[in-house]
Amino acid sequence: MSTKPKAHPAVAAVRASGSGKVKVACSDIDGILRGKYLHKDKFFGAVDGGFGFCDVVFGWDSSDLCYDNAEVTGWQHGFPDALARLDLGTARRVPWDGEVPFFLGEFVNADGTPFPVCPRQTLKRVLKRAEKLGVLPMAGMEFEWFNFKETPDSWAAKQGVGPQNLTPGMFGYSLLRMNENREFFNALMDQMAAFGVPIEGLHTETGPGVYEAAIAFSEALEQADRAILFKTGAKEIGRAFGIMPSFMAKWSQAYPGCSGHIHQSLSDGKNNLFYDAKHPRRMSKLFESYLAGQVACMMDFAPLIWPTINSYKRLVDGFWAPVKPTWGLDNRTASFRVIAGSPKATRLETRCPGADVNPYLAMAAVIAAGLHGVEKGLKLTAPPITGTNQGAEAIPRAPRTLIETTRIFKESAIARDWLGDTFVDHFAATREWEWRQWLDGVTDWELKRYFEII
Repeated sequence: MSTKPKAHPAVAAVRASGSGKVKVACSDIDGILRGKYLHKDKFFGAVDGGFGFCDVVFGWDSSDLCYDNAEVTGWQHGFPDALARLDLGTARRVPWDGEVPFFLGEFVNADGTPFPVCPRQTLKRVLKRAEKLGVLPMAGMEFEWFNFKETPDSWAAKQGVGPQNLTPGMFGYSLLRMNENREFFNALMDQMAAFGVPIEGLHTETGPGVYEAAIAFSEALEQADRAILFKTGAKEIGRAFGIMPSFMAKWSQAYPGCSGHIHQSLSDGKNNLFYDAKHPRRMSKLFESYLAGQVACMMDFAPLIWPTINSYKRLVDGFWAPVKPTWGLDNRTASFRVIAGSPKATRLETRCPGADVNPYLAMAAVIAAGLHGVEKGLKLTAPPITGTNQGAEAIPRAPRTLIETTRIFKESAIARDWLGDTFVDHFAATREWEWRQWLDGVTDWELKRYFEII
């Protein structure tokens, strides 16, 4: 009798597909999927031993400029290969790319331990600690994003100024605007579902050419996988229709910003542990401690939910994005919106993050903040706000710049406890680099303001 182990169903499916190649991808530090095609024979070899992937994906920014302040990787190390390991549980086919098999990966050290700055591994580190607490984090992500009648070539020719909106005017929940681009709308719903990224709801939002999608609820790691695949998939699907989606937090001062809200609850594998029928608000003590953790220490993780220079342009008083660490009962102006009702639906919606987040890191941040409250048994002492920040007059406003939040993050014992010193130091270095690029840049705002007059 043969003792050869049975092949994983995902590997068997690749063999049966007859495809000569497999598409693989991993997240860089900014949440951009970096990937490649592997010949099928290379893929079969990578299933057991992983494959080499240049560690520059953690040593450069979103424009492929290499950091000068990173220690984990950099010119001083020669940018060697890091070891990428495929997660066979992420198996998919790409419906808009000839049904090619697709897998997500993550980075490991030579001894198989997690590579400390890999975003997916960082989320798994937080989830492992949740497991020790006996809870299973569940999550759902929502994205708002603007769409434009542009291609990479047309956008390059415009030199980053004056994109053409997909549709005109402010028209949220519009059936007319949905119908105007129904082929793209239907492709998002249908092809994402075929890609293993089920969309629970899709509609237009307030602003020219802006859409919102809610990704179906799942376990947190699967949700982060779906979210990063959604952002890349929307761009690839849009390309077929001459449409360029943008997940910038705020592309124009004239319009609301784009959110990346994260819904969360904790489960024991069967029941929603946030629900308590006897509580006046239907909130369990566990839910209150989880919420108290986010209220108390979300600012410790702020660069993970506001990771770019542009993120802070979204945090404007009087717009939809919350600007203080407040909570409220079904209040969309609060940072933390408690949705308490049925055993199935009771959850927390963290409304701070923008659409520009790395889903793995934003998910790690909100869950770590919440579980910190659970571990410490924090009490929910702050009352809920009503209206728009009514009752929050004494609560300090969130910082308005990336460098401010990065300094808080770098010095945070809580962030280091949950994410590890190596990750905190590396991510802080990347945000400090981003800030310096901004300081050196000359913007069109400056030209318009000073060029002639000064």
